[in-house]
Amino acid sequence: MAKQKASDYDGSQIQVLEGLEPVRKRPGMYIGSTGYDGVHHLIKEIADNCIDEAIAGYATTVSITILDDGGITITDDGRGIPVDKHAKTGKSTLETVLTVLHAGGKFGGGGYK
Repeated sequence: MAKQKASDYDGSQIQVLEGLEPVRKRPGMYIGSTGYDGVHHLIKEIADNCIDEAIAGYATTVSITILDDGGITITDDGRGIPVDKHAKTGKSTLETVLTVLHAGGKFGGGGYK
């Protein structure tokens, strides 16, 4: 069988996706799987955030409850996510951290001291 020549590969073939588009297009790249493993990864991330609040002294209680319908509730009595208007996005900070990729309080080093 003759070897096929590789097609040209240049910058025009590189896509730049913005916002949450890359997560929607390939969620497995961000959470590892769209199946049970991915759900477990998300649950672990939320629980880790609650535990971070407790370790930093901002929470005294972390609760993880498996509901009868298979859902999960994870809570802590920490600071929560701020809801004031975010200066950069003009949206509530809650909406910003839940919908803007790479938005969060731990990047600048001031989230936990």
